[in-house]
Amino acid sequence: MKRTKWIAIAIIAIILLTAAGCGAKKAHPVIGVVQLAEHIALDQSFEGFQKALEDHDMLDKLEIDYQNAQGDINNLSTIADRFVSRKVDMILAIATDSAQSVANKTDEIPILGTAITSYTVAGLVESDEHPGGNVTGTSDMNPVAAQIALIKELLPEAEVIGLVYNSGEDNSVLQIKIAKEAIEDLGLEWREITVTNTNDVPQAVQSIVTKCDALYIPTDNTMSSAMAQVHGVTSESKTPTICGESAQVLQGGLVSMGINYFDLGYKTGIMALEVLKGKMPSELSIQYADKSDEVVINGFVAEEIGFSIPDKFQDAVIWPED
Repeated sequence: MKRTKWIAIAIIAIILLTAAGCGAKKAHPVIGVVQLAEHIALDQSFEGFQKALEDHDMLDKLEIDYQNAQGDINNLSTIADRFVSRKVDMILAIATDSAQSVANKTDEIPILGTAITSYTVAGLVESDEHPGGNVTGTSDMNPVAAQIALIKELLPEAEVIGLVYNSGEDNSVLQIKIAKEAIEDLGLEWREITVTNTNDVPQAVQSIVTKCDALYIPTDNTMSSAMAQVHGVTSESKTPTICGESAQVLQGGLVSMGINYFDLGYKTGIMALEVLKGKMPSELSIQYADKSDEVVINGFVAEEIGFSIPDKFQDAVIWPED
């Protein structure tokens, strides 16, 4: 009889513990962060995002589940599955491929993107003004036409512009399309070569620098991850490299006119606060950088390739530390 009584008590205890476990809530809201790869621009985006949360006394009230795919598309799918399984409260997707991967896995969890050039081209939203669905965020669309015009101003003798990018990145394809049109509008010519991964970059750059007077690299994740290799080639060939964003200049490019990724990430963090307060991504339009015309010139690279910096751009010169 006693044995039966204790068995009954044990069963009731198990049922109560199970029920309590099912009803348990997370101690803090969880934000899953998926970053495509490690390079300065994407790192700065995440840093800016965290700073916005910190400035509004929210960072220590959240759990950040940070995952880096290390440039491997297969890893993105695994990370997306992890976040869906965990039922995170929000996802920050850094770079286009990251956002596409998580958006393919869930239409319920709010997704904020950053370091994404065009949400519509990537198939993430219906329109910038009215995203629809569960995705919104900030765009890193840079002033491509103005960057090409800058080449003409800095290098008036240049006639052929070389274009290097990963044709598998939607953001790069869009920028290169704009760049080609801008180059032709200025009466210049272009040559292009594409890569599929960072291993292709050194040979591709070695090939293209023999056919052009200057190199243009968009905000391409593959190229950004391989700027050290790009610099290794262009410093020898004395080829000026105009970059889509300033972080590429820090890593060996000559000049850029573009956006600040830390500021862009900060703006995304402000949007995250709105979502945490209850707003739906569909209610938040795609946001753009407040400023995208800041010129940055790498003084070391200018000296390496023998480029004379015009007086009007002297204030734009930086001397990056190793």
